[in-house]
Amino acid sequence: MSALKKTVLAAAAAALLPLLTAAPALAAPPADKEDQQPKPPAVMSTVGGAKLGKPGTQVNLAPGVPVLPKEVTGRSWIVADAESGEVLASHNAHWRLPPASTLKMLFADTVLPKLPKTRSHVVTPEELAKVGEGSSLVGVKEKQAYTVHDLWLGVFLRSGNDAVHVLSSMNGGIGKTVQDMNARAAELQALDTHVVSPDGYDAVGQVSSAYDLTLIARSGMQNKDFREYCSTPRAKFPGEVKPGNKKRSSFEIQNTNRLLTGDYGIPAYQGIAGVKNGTTTHAGATFTGVAERGGKVLLVTVMNPSAKEGHAVYKEAARLLDWGFSAAGKVKPVGELVPPRSARFGTGTGESGGNGQTGPGGGDQAAGEGDGRATVAATGGAGGAGTALTVAGGVLVLLAGGWFVVNRRWPLPDLVRRRRQPGSGSE
Repeated sequence: MSALKKTVLAAAAAALLPLLTAAPALAAPPADKEDQQPKPPAVMSTVGGAKLGKPGTQVNLAPGVPVLPKEVTGRSWIVADAESGEVLASHNAHWRLPPASTLKMLFADTVLPKLPKTRSHVVTPEELAKVGEGSSLVGVKEKQAYTVHDLWLGVFLRSGNDAVHVLSSMNGGIGKTVQDMNARAAELQALDTHVVSPDGYDAVGQVSSAYDLTLIARSGMQNKDFREYCSTPRAKFPGEVKPGNKKRSSFEIQNTNRLLTGDYGIPAYQGIAGVKNGTTTHAGATFTGVAERGGKVLLVTVMNPSAKEGHAVYKEAARLLDWGFSAAGKVKPVGELVPPRSARFGTGTGESGGNGQTGPGGGDQAAGEGDGRATVAATGGAGGAGTALTVAGGVLVLLAGGWFVVNRRWPLPDLVRRRRQPGSGSE
C-alpha cells in the first residue's frame, strides 16, 4: 500500500472513531410543564379596570396586606366584595374559558324571573332528546309532571341538564333561551361570555371568564328565589309515578357545591351561601361562591385549577375567600364589578330599589309574576323588623331585609347570610 493511501485511511479512521464510540443521541429534554400550559391572551378586556385586562396576578400588596395563598393554580380567578363591587385581587380575570355548569347561573338569572314557581308542566320526549351524552342529571322523566320549583331545585342542587332543557322549552325553546342569555350577558356587561348551550355543556365557542361569572352571580343573588335555591343543601325531588300508584314518591337530592354541603376531605365553608360549581372535559372544574363573615360578603370564582389534590377548585376558592376576609379593608382594589348597562345609563325598566334608583329587573318579566327581585323595602319586611329567619334544608338562614348600594349606582338587596348552628355537622 502506498504511503498516500495509508495516510488517507488513517485520517478517515481518526474521523470515524469518535462517532463509533460516542453515546447514543438523546432527545431534547422535555419542556417545563409550566411552558406547556395554555397562556392567557396578552391583551384582554378592560371592563372593570385596566389592571383586570392584564395577564397574571393583579393585587396591590402593601404593609398590613396578607400575602396571597401560594396553593392556587386556577387558570383564572377573582376575589371581589359583593357589596361595594371592589375587586380585591385577580388572576387572568378576563381570560375567556369554557365555563361548564357555572353558566347555569346566567341561565337562572335570565329565565327564573319569567316562570311562576307554581306552574306545572308535563315533560315531553322531545324536551329530553337533545340532552348531551354524559350530562349531569336530576332524574326528570318524560310524561311526568313537575312544577317550575321542582325543576329549579334540579338545576341548582344537581346541576341537572335535563331540568335545564325542560325549563328552556317552557321559555320558548333552546334557541330562544340561548338568545335571551346572550342578551342578558350583554346587559350585565359580561362581555367575555358567549352562550351556545344553556346548560354549560361543552360546545365550540362557548366561553365566559372569572370576571363575568362573578358579575353574573352578583346579579343572580339579587333574586330571592335564586338566593334560596343556591343555598339549599338538600331537598326532595318528585319520583316517577308508577302505574296503579295514587301517591307519587320522592327522593332526596343533595347540592353538588361541596363548600356548602361538605364532603370527604373538605369541610363546609363557614359563612357559605351558594353559588354554583361545574365540571366538564374541556372546562375542567369551575366554581363561583359567595360567603359572609363579620359583616363582609365576598364573591370568588376559580376556573380550571391544575392541582391534582381532591376537590382542588373548592379548596382554592376557600383559600382565596380566607385571604379576602383577612385583606378586606386593608387592600386597595385592582378594579370593580360594573353595574348593568341599564343601571349605569338609566335605561332600565326594572322595579325601584327603594332608594329612587332603578333595579336590574329589565322589561321581560310577565305582569303579575313576581321574581323575588327588589321585594323588600329599605325599612325591612312587612313587619318592619328588617330581618326574617327561615329554615332552608335544615339550616338556619338569616334573610336580611335592607338594601345596600353597589358602587352607589346599583341597588342590591342583602344576601343570604348562613350561620353554622351548634351540632349541625358539615352543613
